[in-house]
Amino acid sequence: MSMEVVNTLGRRKAAVARIYMTPGKGEIVINNKPLEVYFTTGVLQYTATQALLLTNQLGKFDIKVNLDGGGVKGQAEALRLAISRALCEIDAENRSVLKANGLLTRDSRVVERKKPGQPKARKRFQFSKR
Repeated sequence: MSMEVVNTLGRRKAAVARIYMTPGKGEIVINNKPLEVYFTTGVLQYTATQALLLTNQLGKFDIKVNLDGGGVKGQAEALRLAISRALCEIDAENRSVLKANGLLTRDSRVVERKKPGQPKARKRFQFSKR
């Protein structure tokens, strides 16, 4: 915890989270808004702070976040990855707990592109023999 500022990046789908983590009172500010204002539902708030809860670090760091792109769920998951990576930089002992819960894996699944001559990515137009 001797580090002053930890700067990490987390991505999910089209969402990108850049975080600046400093030792403090546990304030999380996302795009100049508190966590509770930015993520209104409890599920999204839990997702964003899951790494801190698992490592018992919830009130120990102030986190400033720049979130961009994607939807609210993708943004929450991008933030979770960024916080997980920062916690590993601060203390390597956190790694085993976070890895066991799958929080250090970058979920690379993205929407498949629509192909020409088809209504959607995999759906085909109805076949007519005659």
